[in-house]
Amino acid sequence: MIIFVSIFDTKKHKIMIAEIQKFIEIQNNIDQILKNSPVKLSFIIEKSGIKKPTFFKKLKEKRFTPQELLIIAEHVEPKTWRNETKEEILESLKKTEEDFKNGKGIPGEVVMENMRKRIEKYKENALRNI
Repeated sequence: MIIFVSIFDTKKHKIMIAEIQKFIEIQNNIDQILKNSPVKLSFIIEKSGIKKPTFFKKLKEKRFTPQELLIIAEHVEPKTWRNETKEEILESLKKTEEDFKNGKGIPGEVVMENMRKRIEKYKENALRNI
């Protein structure tokens, strides 16, 4: 019996193995990953949807599911903003100016007045709850 394995299948297999190895590495080092994160652990626990005692048990035993690790990974680092080139920034500013000229913007005075109203409403609600 002759078995033929295509190059594509071999590459696919190697990629799959590498992904599994990366998962195992993350699973084994999740405590250090969380320790080194600039994000508060309480925030990550909240976002994971796992109860605090269960979270710490899973952390100690290093037995998060792949789905749980994915959720944790999405919240371990603050969102990074794309570094734009000078040309991209200038183009964005030009588009913003055009939008504003075409009536797509809100004047600063209107924004400030809306914020004052929201703050006043918030204060009133806070005073009622005292």
